[in-house]
Amino acid sequence: MGVLGVALAAVVVGAGGSAGAVGPVVGTEADLSHHGHVSLWDGRVGVWLVSENHGPSDVSQATVRLAFSEPMAGGQELPPACLWSSDRVVSCRTGRLGAAGGAGELALDLRTAGFPDEMTVEVTTAWRDGVADRNPRNDRHRVLVLATGDPYVF
Repeated sequence: MGVLGVALAAVVVGAGGSAGAVGPVVGTEADLSHHGHVSLWDGRVGVWLVSENHGPSDVSQATVRLAFSEPMAGGQELPPACLWSSDRVVSCRTGRLGAAGGAGELALDLRTAGFPDEMTVEVTTAWRDGVADRNPRNDRHRVLVLATGDPYVF
């Protein structure tokens, strides 16, 4: 799994249930968002994602979690910042996200285990390096994707 995999796994496991907690903010605060689109065609799923920070504080590192309602085919390579959490979940580091709209981009082209007519893709922030986010609505999305090849925007 390598050093990146072990570090990312520790981050994802350490996320606990506070990833989207709304309440009093103690310490550093940021506003992370994830936007992009998902396409499904001929047993393939493509995800194009931009993660942004609308501030007020920098985020040194965050983890975005992509959960698919259908299993992915085994043996697929992921970008260096990503790892498989299961056959239906990919977790990726965003890199540093500066407070003034710092952005990280991610593109995935994956094969599904079968040829689904549709699937649901859930995008969430799994970890944000201890920074509070009182607006988790813009970093959580659930997208129904039909196998038309069309981009479904979130």
